[in-house]
Amino acid sequence: MTELLYMYDSYLKEFDAKVTKVEDNKIALDRTAFHPTTGGIAHDTGIIRTSSGEFNVVDVIIDESTGEVFHVLDTADHGLKPGDEVKGILNWERRYRLMRLHTATHIMAAIMYRDYNAGITGGHIEEDVAKEDYALEKLDRAIFEDVVAKANEVVKQGIEVKIYFMRREEALKIPGIVKLVHKMPPDVKELRIVEIPGVDIQADGGPHVKNTKEIGEIVIKKLENKGKLRKRIYYTVKP
Repeated sequence: MTELLYMYDSYLKEFDAKVTKVEDNKIALDRTAFHPTTGGIAHDTGIIRTSSGEFNVVDVIIDESTGEVFHVLDTADHGLKPGDEVKGILNWERRYRLMRLHTATHIMAAIMYRDYNAGITGGHIEEDVAKEDYALEKLDRAIFEDVVAKANEVVKQGIEVKIYFMRREEALKIPGIVKLVHKMPPDVKELRIVEIPGVDIQADGGPHVKNTKEIGEIVIKKLENKGKLRKRIYYTVKP
């Protein structure tokens, strides 16, 4: 199992680790700050620095059965073997945009849940744009504009984003702790909780900003009707 450093410090840009497994151009480490594609968030990119050179990380994959995180390099000609020590360096610009969009998503989901009783039915966050599907009966632009306007007001308040761990059975008693329709958190003893006091509280394992002001302005790019209970918003964040 790989230790997930980003769950404790989303701002960690570099880290030291040991190689635990090698499969062609895929390298598993004992610890990592690279976030894999999971939880609706795109993977990090960056560099693995070794004693013989640097290799680009082009994808990050987690094996759900073992908890191992594999760093996909741009070549299989890396010379790495289990036990080797490496340094991981994140593409911080990409990571930080993902963090800003991710925290924005939590705020919007909380407002949509509170004001329109609509949970999330799908979605994905990329570096430049996020998309979220909501369980709404009809595509009504006024609803999305209302949610985004209210979310931007929360952003301006500069609320500290709190991250802590809670026993699973206690966490699941909190109303709205899970806003994904038809999906529950992993079956583990403790859940990682992300709380924006007075706005939102969710079980979540991804990286976030420390303060809502870091998000910037949330801007709608477009809306789509993807079917029953799947009304989609595409949005981004501006500095």
